[in-house]
Amino acid sequence: MRACDLVGRDDELRAIELATVAAREGHGQALFLTGESGIGRSRLAASAGGLASAAGLRLLRGRAGAIGPTIPLRALTEALLSLRHDPAPVDLAAVGPYRRVLARLVPDWAPAAAPDPGGPADPAGAHQSRGNHWSPGHDLLILAEGVLRLAGLAAEGRGCLLILEDLHDADAETLAVVDYLVDHLDRQAITLLGTLRAEPGPALDLARAAARRGACRLIELHRLDRDDLRRLAAARLDTHPADLPEAALDLLWAASGGNPALAGELLDGMVAGAGAGAGGRPTGGHHGTEAVLVRSLARQVGLLDPGRRELLSLAAVLGPRVPLALLRRATGRHDQELVDDLRSEPLARLIVPDGPAADSYAFPHPLLVTGVRALLSPADRSRLARRAAEAVADVHPGLPGPWCQTAAGLRLDAGDRETAGRLFAEAGRRAVVQGAAESAVALLARATDLLATGADSATRAEVLDDLIVALTEAGLPDRALDHAAAVDDLADALDRPHRVRLHTSLAWAAAAAGRPADGLAHVDVARALLPAHPAAADSAPVDVVAACLTWQAKGPEQLRAAEAMVRRAEAAARAVPLPIVACRAALLLSVLTGSRDPDEATACLDRAWTTAVRHNLPSWEILALVRRGEDDALRDGDLDRLEQAERAAAQVGAVAARQHAEAARALHAVLRADFAAAALLTERARAAASGLTLPHATRYALLLPAVLAAHQGRQRRMNDALAEFCRYGGDQRRYLPVVHGLAGVFCALLQENRSRALAESWRACRAAADEPTWDRLAGRYGVHALLRALAGDLDPAECSALAAAPAARFRWNRQFVLFTRAVLAGRAGRPADAVAAVAEALHASAPYPTARHLGLRLVSEAALTDGWGRPVEWLRTAEEYFHAADAPAVVAACRALLRRAGARPLQRRAGVEEIPPSLRSAGVTLREYEVLRLLVDRLSNREIAHRLHLSSRTVEKHVASLIAKTGQPDRIALGQLAAATAATWTTEPRPPAPPDG
Repeated sequence: MRACDLVGRDDELRAIELATVAAREGHGQALFLTGESGIGRSRLAASAGGLASAAGLRLLRGRAGAIGPTIPLRALTEALLSLRHDPAPVDLAAVGPYRRVLARLVPDWAPAAAPDPGGPADPAGAHQSRGNHWSPGHDLLILAEGVLRLAGLAAEGRGCLLILEDLHDADAETLAVVDYLVDHLDRQAITLLGTLRAEPGPALDLARAAARRGACRLIELHRLDRDDLRRLAAARLDTHPADLPEAALDLLWAASGGNPALAGELLDGMVAGAGAGAGGRPTGGHHGTEAVLVRSLARQVGLLDPGRRELLSLAAVLGPRVPLALLRRATGRHDQELVDDLRSEPLARLIVPDGPAADSYAFPHPLLVTGVRALLSPADRSRLARRAAEAVADVHPGLPGPWCQTAAGLRLDAGDRETAGRLFAEAGRRAVVQGAAESAVALLARATDLLATGADSATRAEVLDDLIVALTEAGLPDRALDHAAAVDDLADALDRPHRVRLHTSLAWAAAAAGRPADGLAHVDVARALLPAHPAAADSAPVDVVAACLTWQAKGPEQLRAAEAMVRRAEAAARAVPLPIVACRAALLLSVLTGSRDPDEATACLDRAWTTAVRHNLPSWEILALVRRGEDDALRDGDLDRLEQAERAAAQVGAVAARQHAEAARALHAVLRADFAAAALLTERARAAASGLTLPHATRYALLLPAVLAAHQGRQRRMNDALAEFCRYGGDQRRYLPVVHGLAGVFCALLQENRSRALAESWRACRAAADEPTWDRLAGRYGVHALLRALAGDLDPAECSALAAAPAARFRWNRQFVLFTRAVLAGRAGRPADAVAAVAEALHASAPYPTARHLGLRLVSEAALTDGWGRPVEWLRTAEEYFHAADAPAVVAACRALLRRAGARPLQRRAGVEEIPPSLRSAGVTLREYEVLRLLVDRLSNREIAHRLHLSSRTVEKHVASLIAKTGQPDRIALGQLAAATAATWTTEPRPPAPPDG
C-alpha cells in the first residue's frame, strides 16, 4: 500500500496501532470504521493488517458480499479460512464441542467420528437443513461462542486482529455474531476491526448501540479537505503539492468531493489520458461523479487485450470477491496463466490478491465493480453471467450454503428469470428451516415475482405456500392472508393436494392473526378437498390447525374435542413422519394439557424439541426451547433456559419466538421483583409486538405494564395500563385471570386492602374456570387459597385438595400453598407443623421477594392471633423489605402488628442499613449494634461507655438487651457472636456519637 493512500488519516492510524498493542497485552476491544463508499475504510483495514503482521499478531480477515444476494455468514467464514493459510496452525481439538458448529462454516473442520445419536446433545447440535447447505446447528449463540473461542486460541501468545469488512452488506446472522463478539472481547487478546458504510441499516445501528454502551469505539471517516486532497494528488502524481495545477485540483475536487478512492481512480484516469493539466470539469449533473469514474475505467479497460478484458469483466460479474477456482472454470484457463494476467498492469491495480495464498481475488472497492459492469453491454453481461452461473454450479455441486443465492443472482443477470426464481425459492426454503424468517420472506417474495409468469402452476403454488409460511413465522400473518386471493387464482390449475397445503398454511396464518373464523373457513375448504377416507399423512396437518382454531374460536368447552383431535394428529404425524406437523401438535398439546397435567405438558415440549433436533428444524427447535424455558420458569423459577432461548431467537432472526421469550421474561422479572429489568423487557416486548400483526402478542405486551405497576403498588399506573389494554380489545375473557389474579390481587395487598384482594382473587378464579390455560398463575392454587384461609373460609381438607392439584406444584403457587398450610396448622394447634410450613414456604419463595414478604406479613398476623411461630422476627423482616420497596401501607401494617406484639418497631436512623439482616430481624437497634461491635475487642462496660460517650449503666442495659435479642447465654457468647459477624461488616466502627440526651 502506498503511503499516499492514507493521507489525512493519522489519528485513525494511531487508534488502530494502539488497539493492536492492547491486543498483544490481552486487552481486546472492538473498533468500527464507518463512512461513505470510497472514504478509505478498506485502506485503513489493510494498513491495520500490516501493523498486526508487523507486530506478530495473528490476522483473520473476511468481507461480506456487496454484489448480488446477501450470503449468510460469509465474512466470518472467510475470516476463519485465514487460519488455513497461517504457518502456525491452531489446534482445532482445543475448541472441544464447538468444533462441530464451526465445521458448518468450514466443512473440513468436522470431527472424524459422528456423534452418538443416543448421547447428550453437544453445544453445536447436529443440524443440517434440507439439501447440502450450511446450517447454524443448535443456534447462532453457540456459533458466536465457538468463533470467540477459536479466535482466542488463535490469539494465544501473540494476539489476534479480526478484520470484518463491508458489514453493511452482512446478513442478520453475521451481525448477530459480531454483536456477541463485541460484548465479550474485553478479556481476550483479540481486536475486532469492522468496516461499514455510514448508511442507515442494521450494521450501523449495531455499531452505534455498542459505542453508546461503551463496548466499542466508532470511528467516522470524513472526506478529505482540499489541502489533504492536494497532498494526495501530489503524492499520486509524484510531484510537489505547490506544483499541482489548480485546474487539475479543481476537477479532482469537483468530481470527488474529497472521496479518496474516487479521487485516486480519477487521478489514474487523468494520468492515463494525459489530462492532469487539462483543467476541465465533469459534467452530468447528479451522476457526474459516476460518469467521470466510468470514463476513467473505460480508458484503462480499453488498453487491455480481449482476453484480459474478458477476465476483468467476468470477475466483475462474479465480484467483488472471486475465488480463482471459479475464474479457472469459467475461462477454461490454467491457474498460472490466470495469475500472470491478474498480476499485469492495469489489472493488478483493479483486482488484487485477497489474502496471502492468492487463491482468491478482490476488487479494492465496490465502485470498481459497478464501474466495470457499467461498461458491459446487456448482451455481454448476460453471456458472462450465464458462464459464471455454470461455473458456480460445476465447482459447487448442489449449490450448498451461500452459493444457491449467488447462482440465483447470476441467473437473473443472465436473463433466466425462471431458473433464478427457483434458486431464490430454494434459498428461501433453507432460510425458513434455519429460522431466519425475515431473510426467507425477502428471498421467497423475490422468487414469487420472478415465477409469476413462465413457471408451471405447481411450482408457483409451492413457492407461494413457502412464502405464506415464512410470513407467518416472521410475525406477519396478515400479510400472509393477503395471498388468499392468489391461492384462489391458482385453484383451477392445481391438484387437490397442493390446494389442501395452501389452505392449511392460510389457516395457520389466520390462527396467528387471531382470526379463528377465517382460519376455520380455510380448514373447511381443505377438508372438502380431502378424499372421503384420507390417509393420515393428508389429514394430520389439517387436524392440527383445526384443533388450534377450534380451541381459539369456541373456548374451553371445546377443549376436550381439540385435545383428542391433536392427539390423533400427532400420532399420525410421528408415524408418517411429518416432523413439522408433529412439532406443531406437540406444542399445541402442551398448552391444552398444561393446567391439568404439567408433567405431560413438559413431556410434549420435550417431544417437540427432540423432533426438531432429529429432523434438522432449527426454527421449531428454538420455539420449543422458548416454551421449555417458560416451563422451567413456572416449575422452579429457573430462567436460564428462557434467557438462552431468547438469545438464540435473536441470533437467527426468529422474530415471533424472540418476542414471546421477551414477554415471558418480563412477566417473570415482575414476579421476581426485578422491576428495572421488567420495565426494560416490557418496553422491548411492546416495541417488538408493534412491528408484528399478532394480536395475542400485542395484547399480552400491553398487559405487562399493568402487572408491573400492580406489583409495585401503583394503582393509578395500573389502571392507566389496563385502560390502554382494554382500548386495544384486551378485555377478552382469556386475559381476565391475569388482570385480576396477577395485577388486581397484588396491588390490593400492597395497599393493605384485604377485602378487595379477596374479591379480585375470586374474579380471577371464576375467569380461570372459563379459560383453564391461564389457570396456572391466576391464584386458585396459590394466593387465593392463602387469602381464603386468613378469612376463615378454607378448611384443611380443601387445602389438601388444592395442594394436590398439579398446578400447585409450580413454584409461584407452591409458596402460597405452604403459607396456607402454616396458617391452618397454627389455627389447629399444631405450632411445630406451622413453623415447618413457613420454613418450607421461605425456601420456595426465594426467587420472589415481594410475594415472600407479603406471605410473611400475612402469616405473622395469623401467628400473633393464634400464638405460634416467630411473628416478631417475620414482621421485622417484612417491614424492612417493604420500607426499601416504598410500600408505606404494608410498612405501617407491620409496625402496627409489632406494637400489638409488644415489640418496638425499628428506628429508621442513618446507619441502620449497616446492621446485618439477621440482627435487624432480631430487633437490634443501631446503638446496640455499636456496642456489639466493640465487644469484639473484649472491652469492659466502662471502656465501651468512654468510646461511645455513654454511661456504664446504659452500656450494661444494651448488653443485656443484646443477650436477650440474640438468644446468647452470656456476655462471652455474645462476644463470640460479634467476632463471627465481624466478617460481614462493611465499615469501621462508627466514630464516637454525642452523649444520649
